[in-house]
Amino acid sequence: MKITFFSTQLYDKQFFHQHNESIGFELEFFETPLNIQTVHLINNTQAVCVFVNDKIDAAICKQLAAKGVKVIALRCAGFNNIDLAAAKENGLQVCRVPAYSPEAVAEHAIAMILTLNRKTHKAYNRVREQNFSLNGLLGFNLHGKTVGVIGTGNIGKAFCKIMLGFGCKVMAFDLIANRDMQDIGVTYHPLVEVLQQADILSLHCPLTEQTHHIINNETIALMKKGAMLINTSRGGLIHTQHVIAALKSGHIAYLGIDVYEQEEKLFFKDLSASIIEDDAIQRLMSFPNVLVTAHQAFFTQEAMAQIATITLNNVAQLLQTGNLTNKAALLIQ
Repeated sequence: MKITFFSTQLYDKQFFHQHNESIGFELEFFETPLNIQTVHLINNTQAVCVFVNDKIDAAICKQLAAKGVKVIALRCAGFNNIDLAAAKENGLQVCRVPAYSPEAVAEHAIAMILTLNRKTHKAYNRVREQNFSLNGLLGFNLHGKTVGVIGTGNIGKAFCKIMLGFGCKVMAFDLIANRDMQDIGVTYHPLVEVLQQADILSLHCPLTEQTHHIINNETIALMKKGAMLINTSRGGLIHTQHVIAALKSGHIAYLGIDVYEQEEKLFFKDLSASIIEDDAIQRLMSFPNVLVTAHQAFFTQEAMAQIATITLNNVAQLLQTGNLTNKAALLIQ
């Protein structure tokens, strides 16, 4: 049986080859994303494996079915980039990796908070230039601050636990309160209250029609002046132009993003010798109080091993039995 991978990097090949030894799939890798121009690369393949920036629309689903593909495997948790109705209509099974080391993403969010607050990236560069001045490096204690968390799934829960360990007051918003989180000190509130009280706001919800641009002019106006905003979930949660305006006015004092609305044109590529035409990302990177990382929050050894193992097992089960024991991973049967 064969799996064709799209949007791959060297590390994808490394981890999938390593964890495929006990399963024995034929693996084929393409660096290019899967789209209407590249779907012709698929030949005699039972499954395709895609990532966050591959757009699987109705036309792609139809082409995949025509080529005899049975399974679309997402090697990520989010699935907003695939037309599930079209997949089902074309008889395609769809699976994902619902949880892969949620601590990896949560810890990256913490790293962004600490970097923005204590300005360790600036201190590193200063000291290398023999500048030991502390001017401009003033931060604040995390202990005692109010942290707002939007979304308390696996990653949100891991993030809450870490922030409680820092001695923060953690307020959360979710459709359903998690009793385990409440038992350890997380309190659940309406979104408006979380926005109004949070010194630090961290986004950990999926991207849906309801959460698209959940951070916009109206919700920003509810936030504390001088708050910190962190997004390690999906770029579409933030209205980029509205956040830029809030940064210019000083309403948002710190911004850390590991995801970006138009990231498919930028992230996972070396553009160091290119002219980036995206004015919004250029504007964001011009702010001294903005930290941008290129969708690396998931990128740990443990997470990559879990992604490879779970994805390969998902495909094996679906092709052999038509079902998954891990129901959270199954999107279309």
